[in-house]
Amino acid sequence: MKTALLSVSDKTGIVEFARGLVKADFRIVSTGGTKKVLEEAGLSIVSVEAITNFPEMLDGRVKTLHPAIHGGLLARRDLPEHLAALKEHNIDLIDLVCVNLYPFKSTIMQNGVTEAEAIEQIDIGGPSMLRSAAKNFASVLLVVDPKDYQPVLAALAHQTDDVKFRRVLALKVFQHTAAYDTLIAQYLGQNGEIFPDELTKTYTKKQVMRYGENSHQKAAFYEDALPVPFSIAQAQQLHGKALSYNNIKDADAALKMSAEFNQPAVVAVKHMNPCGIGLGQNIEEAWDRAYEADSMSIFGGIIVLNRPVDLATAEKMHKLFLEIIIAPSFEKEAFTVLAQKKNLRIMTVDFNQHQDAKELETVSVMGGLLVQEQDAVVETATDFKVVSKRQPTESELKAMVFGQTVVKHVKSNAIVITTDQQTLGIGAGQMNRIGSVEIAVKQAEGSANFKNAVMASDAFFPMEDCVEYAAKHGIKAIVEPGGSIKDQASIDKADELGISLIFSGRRHFRH
Repeated sequence: MKTALLSVSDKTGIVEFARGLVKADFRIVSTGGTKKVLEEAGLSIVSVEAITNFPEMLDGRVKTLHPAIHGGLLARRDLPEHLAALKEHNIDLIDLVCVNLYPFKSTIMQNGVTEAEAIEQIDIGGPSMLRSAAKNFASVLLVVDPKDYQPVLAALAHQTDDVKFRRVLALKVFQHTAAYDTLIAQYLGQNGEIFPDELTKTYTKKQVMRYGENSHQKAAFYEDALPVPFSIAQAQQLHGKALSYNNIKDADAALKMSAEFNQPAVVAVKHMNPCGIGLGQNIEEAWDRAYEADSMSIFGGIIVLNRPVDLATAEKMHKLFLEIIIAPSFEKEAFTVLAQKKNLRIMTVDFNQHQDAKELETVSVMGGLLVQEQDAVVETATDFKVVSKRQPTESELKAMVFGQTVVKHVKSNAIVITTDQQTLGIGAGQMNRIGSVEIAVKQAEGSANFKNAVMASDAFFPMEDCVEYAAKHGIKAIVEPGGSIKDQASIDKADELGISLIFSGRRHFRH
């Protein structure tokens, strides 16, 4: 008769699985709570203590950490000396291990949980048994996921538990224990070194995508094992078709932009760049300004509103083709209007859960990972240094602060033409700065508000041509970081043309 050791925190389906094992001629060895559940279901169970001849101790911290358990798991059936050693020490082989681990994740996600409570949910015996069995997967079947109960029983019934099948189960074990240990490391290191020598994070598959950036690329979406409440990963989808790979990237960018503003704000994003941002006294006014900022590019865009969506705003958005609308909530009538479009993704995010940017940004590169803090700087007019003869007006200063807030979310080289409540023109991702200036100005000139526009740049001007072009097209004030060896040329050109030039002293590249 073969032996199966069952010790699970999640008891889902364990009785049915145990009955299936008994039917397959296994004797069942079990511990504490699992043993109690199985015995209450009428199954005959052998206690771990009967195998180890040693009682549980230290409040259950030590019960399966014993040679009688790990010898039975690790012994190679193809080595006579291993089998002889087991016989000498009166140790039985263990042929199947079913273990799932203490609920560490659910424990640390509870409000007010203490470190001591969290530490008590760090499983030691479970991972040890799983790793021992997984190392010896050619001889020991492993079950770490209740979803595998039926496949394992079916394999036993049809004798298809071959090495290939066992290898898959072993792989799943090592992935699971690695994720478990990583979660513990994240928890213990949450207030530690920001860039540890060994960076470990774990993610859970949330969605298999239809395709990636392009239809010939396979893709999947994974969420952080420790959920970030204010994120696209935790957004609730109320309506519409599944998110695409590009939808998720754009929505993530839009959420980060929307988090910059406390007053009612609407952010419209296309291809990771804002195509319009509007502020207002209410969300409808903010929408109007975001739409007017670029009524062409907003077509097919991702929209984030940081206030509940009312009927009036919904009716205006309904007239357009939009991919996604995200807001804290939707009035019933507003949702009814928007939901008339069956493919429109309508989503909610808890804006109250937004916190100061603590999450690190990561970018994968061939053979590695880049990690940095988010560009969470909040600039005010007091951070600016006027370097020109002409002093900016109060309204121009306010507009430049808004421009600096927006420009750090635009792909470099980045130029933003803006008023204090509305973007008018955005030049993004050009290989030279004057190219971005020309794009932004050309787009902004058609706006009725252009006479009040200022310009913001994410990095310094390498020469005076940017200042000259902007001034000749009606821009009266410019904010840029400064720091070029040719700063004086830009200052001189600003004085010659009678515009205000302000240095922020801080670059905002976005690659």
